[in-house]
Amino acid sequence: MTDAIERVLDAVDALADESVAFASDLVRIPTVNPPGDHYDECARLIGTRLARCGFDVEYHAAEGRPEHTRLHPRINVVGTHGGRSLRPLVHLNGHFDVVPAGGGWTLDPFGGEIRDGRIWGRGACDMKAGIAAAIFAVEAIRRAGIDLNGTVEVSGTVDEESGGFAGVAWLAEHRRVSRERTDYVIIPEPLYVDRICIGHRGVYWFEVETLGRMAHGSMPFHGVNAIDQMGVLFERVRRDLEPRLAGRTTDVPVVPEGARHPTININGVIGGQPVGGLQTPCVADWCRATFDRRFLLEEGFDATKAEIVALLESIAADVPEFKYSIKDLMVVHPTRTPDDSPVIAALDRALHRVLGRSGGLVASPGTYDHKHVAAIAGVPHCVAYGPGILDLAHQPDEYCDIADLVNATKVIALAVMELTGSGRGTAAGGEQRTRGGRP
Repeated sequence: MTDAIERVLDAVDALADESVAFASDLVRIPTVNPPGDHYDECARLIGTRLARCGFDVEYHAAEGRPEHTRLHPRINVVGTHGGRSLRPLVHLNGHFDVVPAGGGWTLDPFGGEIRDGRIWGRGACDMKAGIAAAIFAVEAIRRAGIDLNGTVEVSGTVDEESGGFAGVAWLAEHRRVSRERTDYVIIPEPLYVDRICIGHRGVYWFEVETLGRMAHGSMPFHGVNAIDQMGVLFERVRRDLEPRLAGRTTDVPVVPEGARHPTININGVIGGQPVGGLQTPCVADWCRATFDRRFLLEEGFDATKAEIVALLESIAADVPEFKYSIKDLMVVHPTRTPDDSPVIAALDRALHRVLGRSGGLVASPGTYDHKHVAAIAGVPHCVAYGPGILDLAHQPDEYCDIADLVNATKVIALAVMELTGSGRGTAAGGEQRTRGGRP
């Protein structure tokens, strides 16, 4: 099987210019979320490429989701490349929505510029280069003349940046990705080209509203200022909750190091009269704040929420005028791939073959579509592995190294061969191969 591996690695090198150009073409489509611009255009570009690579292509509109509208349709694309048998089935998934460009760029964020050995632009790292790596990994196997024993799927999905509910979640709810048909899932997110990501922390987004009593602004002592009451909560979070969170550490290998602790962030706050508008002298009788609490596998959601409620109740006991309500906005439970998962082993062997090393296992500080693969699709054997540097995601002057794209394509190709039974146990050993890539 060594000859087959060599042919696939050579094919990836031969396809490098095509894969780079395709990733650049994807970056040039400004699939900004929110609101969800140009999704159909990008899905069609991916589908056209998949068809050229021999995939059977399907388009799935997220019917029934409120965000799927005539103006901003949510269109997902799935390509299927069959081998000699249906199973095992490996699904490679990437999201093509990107966050807004923001400020601070020194080049066109949607120019897809290729220079200095890098692809530049919003989404180059997170994660349009990853979609290119997935497609061209399978294409390299095909061009090398390898007949897969199982099936490979590649999907381009929407809305990951806003939760993925019209994307992977929708596909999982409709059993297009499911434990009944899907054996392994690899998501080529940018978690560093030599590392395998086995999951993520949990998320609890919630809203707290404090309620006051309106009064004339010249006589605030006649009222209760709800913004002041929210300030009490902010102070208790800093004084009481944050030190407790800093004292907890997960055994899951979350990166960066600071994310191995649970965290809480105030995402936004609003209250009283609109700032910048016509003012009247009133004491604010309401204030709302949104919180982002990232919790550890060891904490669990029930204890996480109970701790927030206990903090609020302790304030209410100390401050008689403190009136509040709490509303859950989103809950995502932590995920972790089983240590003995074949997908971890296959990628690890492929990394040693391609790079001569493995950076080991990591977990993500934030969530990605692994959450839906695990919780809705019910597929336990899911990891993230792909090109790009995590720290560049959502930054100005985002880029992906071409060397990372080529090397990740090789790693994914060898892992797919092994997981489908077309190269079982053959990705290990042999001469290190980094031609076209970086050791």
